[in-house]
Amino acid sequence: MTRAPVMTREATAEGTHGALHALFPLPPEAAPRTWTRRGIAAVAQIAAVGLGAWVLLLRVPGLPSWGAVYAEDYWEFLVGAYQHPWRLFVPFGGYEQLLQRVVAQLVTYLPLADAGFAFAAVGALIAAACALFIFHASSGHIRSVPLRILLAAGVVLLSSAPMEIADSTVAVSFYLLLAMFWAALWRPRTRAGMVAAAVVAFVTAASTSIVIVFAPLLAIRVLKLRRLREHAVTAGWLAGCLVQLPAVIIAYSQGLSRLAGFGPSAGSDNRVGGSLTFYAHDVILRAIGWNLSWRLESLTGRDWATAIVGVALAAVFGVIMATQPATRPFVVTALLTGFVFCVVSTILTPWVTVWPVTITRESAARYSALPIFCMEAAVIVGVDYALRKRRGVHARRPEPGHWYARAGLRPALAVTALVVILATSWAVDFRYVGIRTIPYTGRWSLVVDQFRKACQNSPSGVMKIHSPTGGIFFQDTSEYETIPCSRVRL
Repeated sequence: MTRAPVMTREATAEGTHGALHALFPLPPEAAPRTWTRRGIAAVAQIAAVGLGAWVLLLRVPGLPSWGAVYAEDYWEFLVGAYQHPWRLFVPFGGYEQLLQRVVAQLVTYLPLADAGFAFAAVGALIAAACALFIFHASSGHIRSVPLRILLAAGVVLLSSAPMEIADSTVAVSFYLLLAMFWAALWRPRTRAGMVAAAVVAFVTAASTSIVIVFAPLLAIRVLKLRRLREHAVTAGWLAGCLVQLPAVIIAYSQGLSRLAGFGPSAGSDNRVGGSLTFYAHDVILRAIGWNLSWRLESLTGRDWATAIVGVALAAVFGVIMATQPATRPFVVTALLTGFVFCVVSTILTPWVTVWPVTITRESAARYSALPIFCMEAAVIVGVDYALRKRRGVHARRPEPGHWYARAGLRPALAVTALVVILATSWAVDFRYVGIRTIPYTGRWSLVVDQFRKACQNSPSGVMKIHSPTGGIFFQDTSEYETIPCSRVRL
């Protein structure tokens, strides 16, 4: 009788070590290119970013996104930049938002009438630049160039974008988080790649405190990759966290941090339960697309629709992990990262889990962006591995009719299904009314006129505003903040 082999502790450790190391594969070496080809590649990438930004600007219906200044871009960052020029390190919402304040400060040097276009264009350009970064940073896990283009397109065509995060600077951190996930996994071969990874990590960490969720992944990176050159992204993340830390401490000490319970009390009685419910209804269910999920929900009810999508996703990821063992570390990491990010974010802001959700309003759509994108990335990685197997089969040159030849049908079907599902979702959700949609009564030109009249009628040369609405008042009341008219280019 043959005894079953016993898994030793050493073998288990080696398997775990190998799985963790597989999270950080080296990308293939690029073929040598002439200066002409490098120039063409650079022009093509610049054009791709411009095209991506243009597509994003088209995704907000009604009043064009550049026809208004969205939310905190106006009443927090722009107003703050006018009041206190180059005062960049100011906690807001309990943490530092460095990138947003830098952009707002630069916008103050433009005519006020151009502020709407500036904020929307910068937000769209940064999002498109994140897509280009992800195209390069995913080369270790996704060898197929078309599939990497598909992944990058997923950033620009993100289903939840028109609801809340498209074409603004205040929400650009949620695009940076997508790039940060891939930066943490990337092992760039060039100095330019290392610098890009470090910059993405620094800017993300200095602009949103939730970047702390990447600490375990970066810790694994430090343990598994011992060479100093592998840790440009780690250094950038740490530098950004050092910028972030004083703001978090100050906000906490003043009771203005979510860590200290600052914010509406709604949903605080059962934060974990509310967070898990949000993940089920607003991440799992919405993974098939915003409008498609509402269509399914209208036919079956929210809970049944969530169960149907959840079972389908479990089947897809189960097949990927069963048939592509090499993808298991990435798939588990991607799904777990998205889950932890969503849970931590909604536990800290429990009120968003109980606010009503309608087809035109989801107050926490921003927290679903990274989890859903990670799901899409996991599927694309699985399909890429299937294609690699197919290429390996073709390299053996099987005889006609051999089962190897027929096996190539499966990855072809997988690619077709992936493209059809994503394209359908992206097409349906390209433009729809959401929180980001501003009514025509909110035109930026009306605000510019208010600013102009306020300065014309102010004997002291200052205008008085009241945050957060930004309404302008002429009465001399100390509760209203002031902006010197000399700092506004009217």
